[in-house]
Amino acid sequence: MKPQTIIIGGGAAGFFAAIHRAANHPKEEITILERNKAVLEKVRISGGGRCNVTHGCWDPRELSKFYPRGGRELLGPFNAFACGDTMGWFGDRGVELKIEDDGRVFPVSDSSQTIIDCLWETAKRSGVRVLTRTRVTEILAPSTVTEPASAPEKWTVRASDQIFRADKLIVTSGSNPAVWNMLEALGHQLVAPVPSLFAFDTKDTRLRDLSGISLPWVSLHIRGDKLKAEGPLLITHRGLSGPAVLRLSAWGARQLAPRKYNFELAVNWLAMRAVDVKERLDELKVAEAKRQIAARAYFDLSVRLWKSLVNAAGIPPDQQWSQLSKRQRATLTEQLTDARFRITGKSTNKDEFTTAGGVDLREVDFRNFRSKLHPTLYLAGEVLDIDAITGGFNFQAAWTGGYLIGNAV
Repeated sequence: MKPQTIIIGGGAAGFFAAIHRAANHPKEEITILERNKAVLEKVRISGGGRCNVTHGCWDPRELSKFYPRGGRELLGPFNAFACGDTMGWFGDRGVELKIEDDGRVFPVSDSSQTIIDCLWETAKRSGVRVLTRTRVTEILAPSTVTEPASAPEKWTVRASDQIFRADKLIVTSGSNPAVWNMLEALGHQLVAPVPSLFAFDTKDTRLRDLSGISLPWVSLHIRGDKLKAEGPLLITHRGLSGPAVLRLSAWGARQLAPRKYNFELAVNWLAMRAVDVKERLDELKVAEAKRQIAARAYFDLSVRLWKSLVNAAGIPPDQQWSQLSKRQRATLTEQLTDARFRITGKSTNKDEFTTAGGVDLREVDFRNFRSKLHPTLYLAGEVLDIDAITGGFNFQAAWTGGYLIGNAV
């Protein structure tokens, strides 16, 4: 009888592990168990349906810096399989990829279905069996299973009224609470989950009617903390989002949860020093002396945002630049470079769905993503306490984990 390998979770890490195990261990019979009716669902909806496959970062050390949790542990694995390897793997299978200006990598088709089809067809050709609507309800380790004395010990997995026996078990189920509980029963320590990659809610009237405005580069700082981030920002109907906010939410996931997402956020709309902004305002006072301050926008800001900040600085809409006082200049500079917003909650970003938490990284051998507690148990993807900022980095961790599991002896 062929050696049996069971994979719990039909996502990116699960499929990549299955494909590489089939390639490197052709004698194994590999089965993916997926609780939902469809596999690779996160691949399908990621990047607004385009699938942000990976990121154009070629240095493993630099790549590891994009992970608030797990960066140190992933450095070694990234030296074995990283972004360029991912692009090469898909390219070898006919999937054309492109690197966008911000470094994100997408299929040229701009359709996640291209990635899904590649993974699905490769797995099918490799003989991987995929069972959907198969919810795992119990995992028993080999040492807890009663077998005839002559039979090798195997894993027992109960799922949807079926019993599966496995020589090797691979768990790539993401942040599934039920599976996390089963891993705890196997002796693993689980780091409590908290949301990561979320937008900030605020009721501040300065943002009223500004939804949809984006800025190419801002600086953010959570007051009373060292948490800072820079990058593009988007004003939404509920508050603030965009890469800068998502980056800050990822790095601050564990600090912000106990605060119930209530904190003061400082926004530098221009990502400029206050002293430089004051100098520019002095220049405008002379160059635009007869113009009304709110008549047109400056600093490449949108007219709506500029008018809102001018109003917040207490400057009348019909006041001319020549009338700008030192106090008004100081207040306007503050609104431009250190605007304080009371954040009162969080919103799920439509393209992101990441949780910080999972199996304690100290219990995993990252040379092959093998459990240190059970020699025939492997773990990859979001089931581990690994997460990254937005930009294709979470998928890259999944590809890397799946690849090393697939190559494990």
